[in-house]
Amino acid sequence: MNDDSPDIRKVGVVGCGLMGSGIAEVCARSGLHTLVHDVDRAALESGRERIERSLAQALARGRLSAEEAELVTGSLTFTTDLEDFADRDLAIEAVPENQDLKVGVLTTLDRIVRRPDALFASSTSSIPIMKLGAATSRPGQVMGVHFFYPVPVLDLVELVPSLATDDEAWTRMRRFASEVLGRHVIVSQDRAGFVVNSLLVPYLLSAIRMFESGFALAHDIDEGMVRGCGHPMGPLALTDLIGLDTTLAVAESLFAEFREPLYAPPPLLSRMVQNGDTGRKSGQGFYAYPEPASR
Repeated sequence: MNDDSPDIRKVGVVGCGLMGSGIAEVCARSGLHTLVHDVDRAALESGRERIERSLAQALARGRLSAEEAELVTGSLTFTTDLEDFADRDLAIEAVPENQDLKVGVLTTLDRIVRRPDALFASSTSSIPIMKLGAATSRPGQVMGVHFFYPVPVLDLVELVPSLATDDEAWTRMRRFASEVLGRHVIVSQDRAGFVVNSLLVPYLLSAIRMFESGFALAHDIDEGMVRGCGHPMGPLALTDLIGLDTTLAVAESLFAEFREPLYAPPPLLSRMVQNGDTGRKSGQGFYAYPEPASR
Protein backbone atom coordinates (compact mmCIF):
# COMPACT_ATOMS: atom_id res chain seq x y z
CA MET A 1 0.00 0.00 0.00
CA ASN A 2 1.24 3.50 -0.83
CA ASP A 3 1.24 6.04 2.00
CA ASP A 4 -0.72 8.42 -0.23
CA SER A 5 -3.59 5.95 -0.70
CA PRO A 6 -6.96 7.60 -0.08
CA ASP A 7 -8.24 7.36 3.47
CA ILE A 8 -11.49 5.63 4.31
CA ARG A 9 -13.75 8.52 5.21
CA LYS A 10 -17.20 7.39 4.08
CA VAL A 11 -18.53 4.18 5.59
CA GLY A 12 -21.80 2.42 4.93
CA VAL A 13 -23.33 -0.17 7.30
CA VAL A 14 -26.08 -2.44 5.99
CA GLY A 15 -28.27 -3.60 8.85
CA CYS A 16 -29.32 -1.55 11.87
CA GLY A 17 -29.87 -4.32 14.40
CA LEU A 18 -27.88 -4.89 17.56
CA MET A 19 -24.59 -5.42 15.70
CA GLY A 20 -25.13 -2.98 12.84
CA SER A 21 -26.11 -0.08 15.08
CA GLY A 22 -23.07 -0.75 17.28
CA ILE A 23 -20.72 -0.81 14.29
CA ALA A 24 -22.27 2.40 12.97
CA GLU A 25 -21.80 4.08 16.36
CA VAL A 26 -18.13 3.09 16.55
CA CYS A 27 -17.50 4.37 13.02
CA ALA A 28 -19.25 7.69 13.73
CA ARG A 29 -17.36 8.08 17.00
CA SER A 30 -14.15 7.74 14.96
CA GLY A 31 -15.10 10.81 12.93
CA LEU A 32 -16.31 8.98 9.82
CA HIS A 33 -19.35 9.94 7.78
CA THR A 34 -21.48 6.87 8.43
CA LEU A 35 -24.50 5.86 6.38
CA VAL A 36 -26.75 3.24 7.99
CA HIS A 37 -29.24 1.16 6.01
CA ASP A 38 -32.13 -1.09 6.87
CA VAL A 39 -34.95 -2.27 4.64
CA ASP A 40 -37.50 -1.59 7.37
CA ARG A 41 -38.16 2.00 8.47
CA ALA A 42 -39.22 0.87 11.97
CA ALA A 43 -36.01 -1.17 12.39
CA LEU A 44 -34.00 1.83 11.23
CA GLU A 45 -35.67 4.07 13.80
CA SER A 46 -35.14 1.44 16.50
CA GLY A 47 -31.43 1.35 15.61
CA ARG A 48 -31.21 5.13 15.75
CA GLU A 49 -32.78 5.12 19.22
CA ARG A 50 -30.37 2.38 20.33
CA ILE A 51 -27.39 4.51 19.28
CA GLU A 52 -28.84 7.55 21.05
CA ARG A 53 -29.25 5.54 24.27
CA SER A 54 -25.68 4.29 24.01
CA LEU A 55 -24.36 7.82 23.53
CA ALA A 56 -26.44 9.05 26.48
CA GLN A 57 -24.94 6.33 28.69
CA ALA A 58 -21.41 7.24 27.56
CA LEU A 59 -22.19 10.90 28.28
CA ALA A 60 -23.55 10.11 31.75
CA ARG A 61 -20.45 8.06 32.59
CA GLY A 62 -18.09 10.83 31.46
CA ARG A 63 -16.72 8.80 28.55
CA LEU A 64 -18.02 11.28 26.01
CA SER A 65 -18.52 15.05 26.10
CA ALA A 66 -21.70 16.77 24.94
CA GLU A 67 -19.80 18.24 22.00
CA GLU A 68 -18.46 14.82 21.01
CA ALA A 69 -21.91 13.26 21.24
CA GLU A 70 -23.28 16.00 18.99
CA LEU A 71 -20.51 15.37 16.44
CA VAL A 72 -21.28 11.64 16.45
CA THR A 73 -24.97 12.26 15.87
CA GLY A 74 -24.12 14.66 13.05
CA SER A 75 -21.92 12.02 11.41
CA LEU A 76 -24.78 9.54 11.08
CA THR A 77 -27.26 9.34 8.22
CA PHE A 78 -30.03 6.74 7.99
CA THR A 79 -31.58 5.39 4.80
CA THR A 80 -33.77 2.62 3.40
CA ASP A 81 -32.25 3.00 -0.08
CA LEU A 82 -29.07 1.02 -0.79
CA GLU A 83 -28.43 3.17 -3.86
CA ASP A 84 -27.23 5.84 -1.40
CA PHE A 85 -24.10 3.71 -0.86
CA ALA A 86 -22.71 4.65 -4.28
CA ASP A 87 -20.06 7.01 -2.83
CA ARG A 88 -18.87 4.81 0.05
CA ASP A 89 -15.19 4.00 0.58
CA LEU A 90 -16.08 1.00 2.74
CA ALA A 91 -19.33 -0.96 2.89
CA ILE A 92 -19.96 -3.30 5.84
CA GLU A 93 -22.79 -5.80 5.78
CA ALA A 94 -24.23 -6.52 9.22
CA VAL A 95 -27.40 -8.38 8.33
CA PRO A 96 -28.54 -11.58 10.14
CA GLU A 97 -26.28 -14.65 10.00
CA ASN A 98 -27.76 -16.13 6.84
CA GLN A 99 -25.49 -16.91 3.90
CA ASP A 100 -28.04 -16.27 1.16
CA LEU A 101 -29.00 -12.93 2.70
CA LYS A 102 -25.38 -11.82 3.06
CA VAL A 103 -24.54 -12.92 -0.50
CA GLY A 104 -27.48 -10.92 -1.80
CA VAL A 105 -26.40 -7.78 0.04
CA LEU A 106 -22.79 -8.00 -1.15
CA THR A 107 -23.86 -8.67 -4.74
CA THR A 108 -26.02 -5.55 -4.66
CA LEU A 109 -23.31 -3.42 -3.03
CA ASP A 110 -20.81 -4.57 -5.66
CA ARG A 111 -23.13 -3.20 -8.33
CA ILE A 112 -23.85 0.08 -6.51
CA VAL A 113 -20.52 1.22 -4.99
CA ARG A 114 -18.64 3.28 -7.59
CA ARG A 115 -15.14 3.60 -6.13
CA PRO A 116 -12.97 0.99 -7.93
CA ASP A 117 -10.86 0.21 -4.84
CA ALA A 118 -13.69 0.37 -2.31
CA LEU A 119 -13.49 -2.21 0.44
CA PHE A 120 -16.28 -4.63 1.34
CA ALA A 121 -16.56 -6.23 4.75
CA SER A 122 -18.81 -8.85 6.27
CA SER A 123 -19.52 -8.92 9.98
CA THR A 124 -20.25 -12.65 9.77
CA SER A 125 -19.25 -14.66 12.79
CA SER A 126 -18.98 -17.99 10.98
CA ILE A 127 -19.56 -17.99 7.20
CA PRO A 128 -16.38 -18.50 5.12
CA ILE A 129 -15.34 -15.23 3.48
CA MET A 130 -14.43 -16.92 0.20
CA LYS A 131 -18.10 -17.82 -0.32
CA LEU A 132 -19.12 -14.21 0.25
CA GLY A 133 -16.37 -12.63 -1.83
CA ALA A 134 -17.17 -14.91 -4.76
CA ALA A 135 -20.57 -13.21 -4.97
CA THR A 136 -18.88 -9.99 -6.10
CA SER A 137 -16.77 -8.96 -9.06
CA ARG A 138 -14.11 -7.75 -6.58
CA PRO A 139 -13.28 -10.70 -4.29
CA GLY A 140 -9.83 -9.24 -3.68
CA GLN A 141 -11.46 -6.36 -1.81
CA VAL A 142 -13.73 -8.47 0.40
CA MET A 143 -12.84 -9.67 3.89
CA GLY A 144 -14.34 -10.54 7.24
CA VAL A 145 -14.42 -7.88 9.94
CA HIS A 146 -16.02 -9.59 12.95
CA PHE A 147 -16.94 -7.23 15.77
CA PHE A 148 -18.20 -8.42 19.16
CA TYR A 149 -21.38 -7.41 20.96
CA PRO A 150 -21.77 -4.91 22.51
CA VAL A 151 -19.60 -3.25 19.86
CA PRO A 152 -19.00 0.12 21.61
CA VAL A 153 -17.77 -1.74 24.73
CA LEU A 154 -15.72 -4.68 23.40
CA ASP A 155 -12.71 -3.48 21.42
CA LEU A 156 -11.81 -6.78 19.76
CA VAL A 157 -12.20 -7.34 16.04
CA GLU A 158 -11.28 -10.45 14.07
CA LEU A 159 -9.97 -9.72 10.59
CA VAL A 160 -10.38 -12.56 8.14
CA PRO A 161 -8.88 -12.38 4.64
CA SER A 162 -9.86 -15.02 2.11
CA LEU A 163 -7.44 -16.66 -0.31
CA ALA A 164 -8.60 -14.06 -2.85
CA THR A 165 -8.07 -10.96 -0.69
CA ASP A 166 -5.29 -8.83 -2.16
CA ASP A 167 -2.43 -7.44 -0.09
CA GLU A 168 -3.25 -3.76 -0.51
CA ALA A 169 -6.88 -4.19 0.52
CA TRP A 170 -5.79 -6.27 3.50
CA THR A 171 -3.28 -3.64 4.63
CA ARG A 172 -5.81 -0.83 4.28
CA MET A 173 -8.43 -2.72 6.27
CA ARG A 174 -6.02 -3.64 9.05
CA ARG A 175 -4.87 -0.03 9.39
CA PHE A 176 -8.47 1.13 9.35
CA ALA A 177 -9.54 -1.27 12.11
CA SER A 178 -6.55 -0.61 14.37
CA GLU A 179 -5.65 3.04 13.70
CA VAL A 180 -8.96 4.65 12.77
CA LEU A 181 -11.41 2.62 14.85
CA GLY A 182 -8.92 1.91 17.63
CA ARG A 183 -9.82 -1.78 17.75
CA HIS A 184 -7.58 -4.56 19.03
CA VAL A 185 -7.06 -6.77 15.97
CA ILE A 186 -6.55 -10.51 15.83
CA VAL A 187 -6.22 -12.38 12.54
CA SER A 188 -7.83 -15.65 11.55
CA GLN A 189 -7.62 -17.91 8.56
CA ASP A 190 -10.80 -18.20 6.53
CA ARG A 191 -12.36 -21.12 8.39
CA ALA A 192 -15.94 -21.27 9.65
CA GLY A 193 -16.16 -19.76 13.12
CA PHE A 194 -12.73 -18.10 12.88
CA VAL A 195 -10.81 -17.96 16.19
CA VAL A 196 -13.29 -16.95 18.87
CA ASN A 197 -16.42 -18.84 17.85
CA SER A 198 -14.48 -22.01 17.02
CA LEU A 199 -13.54 -22.10 20.69
CA LEU A 200 -16.59 -20.47 22.24
CA VAL A 201 -19.50 -22.20 20.51
CA PRO A 202 -18.64 -25.79 21.58
CA TYR A 203 -18.52 -24.50 25.18
CA LEU A 204 -21.97 -22.87 24.84
CA LEU A 205 -23.44 -25.96 23.18
CA SER A 206 -22.03 -28.17 25.95
CA ALA A 207 -23.78 -26.00 28.55
CA ILE A 208 -27.05 -26.22 26.62
CA ARG A 209 -26.77 -30.02 26.45
CA MET A 210 -26.12 -30.13 30.19
CA PHE A 211 -29.26 -28.09 30.85
CA GLU A 212 -31.28 -30.05 28.26
CA SER A 213 -30.38 -33.37 29.91
CA GLY A 214 -31.53 -32.21 33.34
CA PHE A 215 -27.98 -32.49 34.69
CA ALA A 216 -28.24 -29.05 36.33
CA LEU A 217 -30.40 -25.92 36.39
CA ALA A 218 -29.48 -22.93 34.22
CA HIS A 219 -28.60 -20.78 37.24
CA ASP A 220 -26.35 -23.47 38.70
CA ILE A 221 -24.53 -24.05 35.41
CA ASP A 222 -23.85 -20.34 35.07
CA GLU A 223 -22.90 -19.83 38.72
CA GLY A 224 -20.48 -22.74 38.44
CA MET A 225 -18.56 -21.09 35.63
CA VAL A 226 -18.71 -17.58 37.09
CA ARG A 227 -17.72 -18.46 40.65
CA GLY A 228 -15.68 -21.55 39.92
CA CYS A 229 -13.79 -20.48 36.81
CA GLY A 230 -13.83 -16.69 37.10
CA HIS A 231 -15.85 -16.13 33.93
CA PRO A 232 -17.61 -12.73 33.84
CA MET A 233 -20.82 -14.40 32.63
CA GLY A 234 -22.13 -17.95 32.57
CA PRO A 235 -22.53 -19.80 29.26
CA LEU A 236 -26.34 -19.78 29.19
CA ALA A 237 -26.58 -16.09 30.07
CA LEU A 238 -23.94 -15.44 27.41
CA THR A 239 -25.97 -17.40 24.85
CA ASP A 240 -28.96 -15.20 25.70
CA LEU A 241 -26.79 -12.11 25.17
CA ILE A 242 -25.40 -13.32 21.83
CA GLY A 243 -28.82 -14.51 20.69
CA LEU A 244 -29.95 -18.12 20.45
CA ASP A 245 -30.66 -17.66 16.74
CA THR A 246 -27.14 -16.40 16.13
CA THR A 247 -25.66 -19.21 18.22
CA LEU A 248 -27.68 -21.75 16.21
CA ALA A 249 -26.61 -20.25 12.89
CA VAL A 250 -22.94 -20.29 13.89
CA ALA A 251 -23.19 -23.88 15.15
CA GLU A 252 -24.82 -24.98 11.89
CA SER A 253 -22.08 -23.29 9.87
CA LEU A 254 -19.35 -24.90 11.97
CA PHE A 255 -20.97 -28.33 11.75
CA ALA A 256 -21.43 -28.02 7.98
CA GLU A 257 -17.73 -27.25 7.55
CA PHE A 258 -16.13 -29.65 10.04
CA ARG A 259 -18.76 -32.37 10.67
CA GLU A 260 -17.59 -32.76 14.26
CA PRO A 261 -20.17 -33.71 16.94
CA LEU A 262 -19.10 -30.91 19.30
CA TYR A 263 -20.49 -28.40 16.77
CA ALA A 264 -23.88 -30.12 16.34
CA PRO A 265 -26.72 -27.91 17.65
CA PRO A 266 -28.67 -29.50 20.54
CA PRO A 267 -32.37 -30.10 19.74
CA LEU A 268 -33.41 -27.76 22.56
CA LEU A 269 -31.56 -24.86 20.95
CA SER A 270 -33.35 -25.43 17.64
CA ARG A 271 -36.76 -25.69 19.34
CA MET A 272 -36.27 -22.50 21.33
CA VAL A 273 -35.34 -20.57 18.21
CA GLN A 274 -38.35 -22.00 16.37
CA ASN A 275 -40.49 -20.74 19.25
CA GLY A 276 -39.02 -17.23 18.98
CA ASP A 277 -37.11 -17.51 22.27
CA THR A 278 -33.89 -15.92 21.06
CA GLY A 279 -32.59 -14.43 24.31
CA ARG A 280 -32.29 -10.86 25.49
CA LYS A 281 -33.43 -9.36 22.19
CA SER A 282 -36.76 -11.21 22.34
CA GLY A 283 -37.21 -11.04 26.11
CA GLN A 284 -36.99 -14.81 26.62
CA GLY A 285 -34.16 -17.32 26.37
CA PHE A 286 -32.73 -19.45 29.14
CA TYR A 287 -33.80 -16.55 31.35
CA ALA A 288 -36.65 -14.03 31.09
CA TYR A 289 -35.94 -10.34 30.40
CA PRO A 290 -38.52 -7.64 31.15
CA GLU A 291 -37.23 -5.30 28.42
CA PRO A 292 -36.17 -7.00 25.15
CA ALA A 293 -32.96 -5.49 23.74
CA SER A 294 -34.47 -5.24 20.25
CA ARG A 295 -36.83 -2.49 21.36
